[in-house]
Amino acid sequence: MTMMTYRDALRQALIDQMKADDNVIIMGEEVGRYGGAYGVTKDLITMFGETRVLDTPISEAGIVGAAIGAAMTGLRPVAELMYVDFIGMTMDQLGNQAAKIRYMFGGQIGVPMVLRTQGGTGRSAGAQHSQSLEGYIMHTPGLRLAMPATVSDAYHLLRQAMAQPDPVVFIEHKGLYTLKQDVDLTREPPAWGEANVLRHGADLVIVTYSRQVHFALEAAPKLAATGIEATVIDLRTLNPLDFETIRPFVEQTGRAMVVTESVLTAGVAAELTARISEECFDFLHEPVIRVAGEDIPISVSPKLEAASVPTPALIEKIARKMFQ
Repeated sequence: MTMMTYRDALRQALIDQMKADDNVIIMGEEVGRYGGAYGVTKDLITMFGETRVLDTPISEAGIVGAAIGAAMTGLRPVAELMYVDFIGMTMDQLGNQAAKIRYMFGGQIGVPMVLRTQGGTGRSAGAQHSQSLEGYIMHTPGLRLAMPATVSDAYHLLRQAMAQPDPVVFIEHKGLYTLKQDVDLTREPPAWGEANVLRHGADLVIVTYSRQVHFALEAAPKLAATGIEATVIDLRTLNPLDFETIRPFVEQTGRAMVVTESVLTAGVAAELTARISEECFDFLHEPVIRVAGEDIPISVSPKLEAASVPTPALIEKIARKMFQ
């Protein structure tokens, strides 16, 4: 086991995969000499050279478009966007090209690229740099979506993403980069797309991902002290979505809560809630509950920002109401 931060696990995944596969390249704004906006690509340009770690102009559309072209010619680019908030400027390239090329070419060619970016709240970065836009990606057929919550998944999921035959959007939460945990870099990782059951409980299932996994795990012991034992499921990837792991726990407990940092309306929580309600209806004791971000722009104020997304206290409060 190796103790490392979430940031360093991502960096190590890039290093190990670049050593294992000469076709892996990195491209993005300031990923080279500067080392990346969050330090994930620090010193990689020294290790692998300017032909494999490319500093690009400040053009998100250009970065993703170039990555798609490179992937179609046999390379495996890892493109970085500083903020997921900028993904809207890439949606023609990402949604109309990368997501559809395998289908449009009858399977003769694919786009084996990874788009690394970060999202979420926690740094008072303001409304244009604090969003959770995973719903954009989950809504687009042809795009895979990974959102690691743990340091181990930051390493193993990123390495798995770089080996996929189709485009993967890999969203890292800005509040997790300094998280430090033990990682076994040599172990066989869970299968790609497989959810992780982090806690078992007989009364309630909490389905979540990314930073909210830690909030759910923080709330769970407090719920247990009141007699409510919760199962906590970390989805790890939203596409593919491992519903087969969710179903039996919902059937056993009869109660489910979906927790996301993305907005409540038409968001990831809405989709997961509908899916659980449709497929597990006969086993539910009451409706599935969504605990999600407020339908508002994120404030730069730390207090207002913290109040706009679920917290451990809110998860605990809503869970208790489910048993009243």
